[in-house]
Amino acid sequence: MIRLGLLWLQVTFSGTEDMCGLVGFFGGVAGMIGDEILLRCMADTLIHRGPDDGGVWHDSEPRIGLGHRRLAIVDLSPAGHQPMVSSSGRFVIAFNGEIYNHLDLRNDLEQIPPSPPLLKGGMLEWRGHSDTETLLEGIETWGVEATLKKSIGMFAIALWDRQERTLTLARDRVGEKPLYYGWQGSGNERVFLFGSELNALKAHPAFAAEIDRGALCLLLRHNCIPAPYSIYQDIAKLEPGCLLSVSLAQPEPRIWKYWDAFAVARAGVAQPFSGTADEVVDALEVLAKDAVRQQMMADVPLGAFLSGGIDSSTVVALMQAQSSHPVKTFTIGFNEAGYNEAVHAKAVARHLGTEHTELYVTPEQAMEVIPLLPKLYCEPFADSSQIPTFLVSQLAKQHVTVSLSGDAGDELFCGYNRYLMTDSLWQKLALVPVPLRSLAAKGVTAISPSAWDNLAGIIPGAGRYTALGDKLHKGAGVLASRTVDDLYLGMVSHLRNPIDWVIGGQEPPTHLTGLHPDWDGLGAVERMMALDTISYLPDDILVKVDRAAMGVSLEGRVPFLDHRLVEFAWSLPLSYKLREGQTKWPLRQVLYRHVPRELIDRPKMGFGVPLHDWLRGPIRDWAEGLLDEARLRREGYFHPEPIRKMWSEHLSGRRNWMAQLWNVLMFQAWLAEQ
Repeated sequence: MIRLGLLWLQVTFSGTEDMCGLVGFFGGVAGMIGDEILLRCMADTLIHRGPDDGGVWHDSEPRIGLGHRRLAIVDLSPAGHQPMVSSSGRFVIAFNGEIYNHLDLRNDLEQIPPSPPLLKGGMLEWRGHSDTETLLEGIETWGVEATLKKSIGMFAIALWDRQERTLTLARDRVGEKPLYYGWQGSGNERVFLFGSELNALKAHPAFAAEIDRGALCLLLRHNCIPAPYSIYQDIAKLEPGCLLSVSLAQPEPRIWKYWDAFAVARAGVAQPFSGTADEVVDALEVLAKDAVRQQMMADVPLGAFLSGGIDSSTVVALMQAQSSHPVKTFTIGFNEAGYNEAVHAKAVARHLGTEHTELYVTPEQAMEVIPLLPKLYCEPFADSSQIPTFLVSQLAKQHVTVSLSGDAGDELFCGYNRYLMTDSLWQKLALVPVPLRSLAAKGVTAISPSAWDNLAGIIPGAGRYTALGDKLHKGAGVLASRTVDDLYLGMVSHLRNPIDWVIGGQEPPTHLTGLHPDWDGLGAVERMMALDTISYLPDDILVKVDRAAMGVSLEGRVPFLDHRLVEFAWSLPLSYKLREGQTKWPLRQVLYRHVPRELIDRPKMGFGVPLHDWLRGPIRDWAEGLLDEARLRREGYFHPEPIRKMWSEHLSGRRNWMAQLWNVLMFQAWLAEQ
């Protein structure tokens, strides 16, 4: 649609393949192809995120362009089309995500007398009922930051202010939706690129695609690349809870937080919830139930992932309690007993009365996902549970367009074993001089991991830990830690010195390695939980879920990340989260009101596949090709010697180096796709 008298163009096009994604550029000079065509090419790389609709908008002076791909969830009509222009014409938005309380925001906006152009019988005239339009009108009325603070949701936003000629980017509080950005090119061709995925930025001719070896070091430590870094030089991820503004007059991006997870943690600990245990559970159920209710908002079929664990079972129980028909639930199973939770999920589904679908996956089916991973994840990503996550997303997409999950329960309610293990270990280590600890480490590693696993059955309390031998060997490497925070860094690091593997690599600082947030007032376990909330959760867990779901055009939603629930969880004293010998105590109590505890109480099981065995068997040739010494030397990113040594030890069965090798393999497979 072309509007005369305005220096902008809006073009509508529809996709040809099978959620939402945004992309754009700012500045630079026009190239051989027009801005409309360029934007369309960039947006088409995101068609898997938005198969239902697409659009572009651009203004030639100053040069600004926005592109969007849409998976229609709310307001399936053309009134939800993006990029969308505000009623006054001042703002243009490309929006990825959902604002769950947008109807409440609409009601608030309707109480404010509108300006004359919007009057229709004294009421604000809405073009449709999309949350995008609500967001735009909120920005018109309250401003960007105030509107985001009022909003409950997940989102990545690109907003152009035509009056101030300023571009604003924003990301949701905890980081459910991704957003990359950065300046590329030089001179008058220098252009600011931004988008949901790196592939969209790469479609711009100014994109340099120079690999950041420091980011590669981070990948080897964490199995993901934490924000603000990306695999490419001069391209960053906007961190959760942040706003960014840039203009030609102010080309250096200005970034600030509108919501700070660590500040929330400190405030919660400083002013704890003072109610009784029953009041804690009652309050949590009310908040969680409301978060689930809002996230069930959709104009398309909706369901939930169900593993049968505490977190997903709680979400499904609260969904079913508020639904007039059976909720659709999905799980995948494996015939390998140590990796199969499907039987537990089925029991929970039967009790709750859901419409349950399960799929038992063969090793061959799971391994067929591996070649897809470099395309699914636009930068190297090596959490091996990406494989079952994609499979369950693929299963759900056959029946629904939106699926809720139970992610974040561990970070908010102290569910990870490593919290207690690290704290308990440190209390003992702190009493022992460092030289003696180093000697103890040699004693631990003198016994093979398999021998430790055999001993687990006779060591009191050891039976609750899976792969005890590998955990002990990993723990032996951190016995010389000087603080509990150093100890935790070692516990969550796949490699303690990744620069020894990366040629020319210098590891940049992160929240765990030098950029420590203000954690004054937080105890050791609380610091671990808070660090996971701002690093492991958004950089690993949420990336895994977003890309796997988006890869099949499925929208994933995470009710536990409703910021009201997050803030309440941080107000609960640690003594409530760890109570009566149980982790996640208040969440368990909510669930027990809906599901018998005998269906739930069992050792925690990770969501994984037997990748360590596959590397020694059916995918050995594939891995060998990527780890070939001549190839590693030719590509010039890794020193081959430590990798080949670790590969040899893994193949022999002496050690399980799956996690460390998978990091290298995922980079190598990704590199081969570039």
